[in-house]
Amino acid sequence: MYKNYKAIIFDMDGTLIDSMWVWPKLDEDFFKNEQLPMPETLQKDIEGYSMKETAEYFIKNFSLSYTVSELMDLWNDMASYQYANEVPYKKGAFEFLKKVKDLGIKTGIATSNSRELVELVDQNLHFSSYIDTIVTAKEVPCGKPAPDIYLTVANHLNVDPKDCLVFEDIPNGLLAAIRAGMDTCAVSDEFSRDMDFEKRQMATHFIDSYEELLA
Repeated sequence: MYKNYKAIIFDMDGTLIDSMWVWPKLDEDFFKNEQLPMPETLQKDIEGYSMKETAEYFIKNFSLSYTVSELMDLWNDMASYQYANEVPYKKGAFEFLKKVKDLGIKTGIATSNSRELVELVDQNLHFSSYIDTIVTAKEVPCGKPAPDIYLTVANHLNVDPKDCLVFEDIPNGLLAAIRAGMDTCAVSDEFSRDMDFEKRQMATHFIDSYEELLA
């Protein structure tokens, strides 16, 4: 399924690492601290947003007095312990990364998360040893579902988009990759389990676990 591609690009949260559980709790704590009600649709409303886009959304929709930078710094601080100590790989993901590199396939990460949290979790999981380039949504004009981040990773890898396979866990991420002209593999994740049918319809491939690819 993946061996004929010249590059494999991973989303990070919920795709390569099991971290999506961090954010609903962080949002809950944030709204509690701000003494604001948290919308039930919040996670769906900000799906695929970069941290900068999420901060802009919060400031606009909840009339917050923070600047974008202040809000991003606050969220980085709130999530830093979990990313440094408690976030693991998705099951089979590390072994799959090693297998891909052994095959000589180029690799990249395209994440909506911040560079600070990427570096924190990498200190624990050491995935950068197996990744050729990492691009965050803050470093491109528009976050997912725009194709910018995936096109930028492909450009860094010097690989044509049609020769790339993208692993993603949410529909907006899959849409970004599809708009970039790339094949996709949807990854099931507990956080987005209710979207699995939609993801199966969108993606070129679908896996419940990377262990399916290790045989």
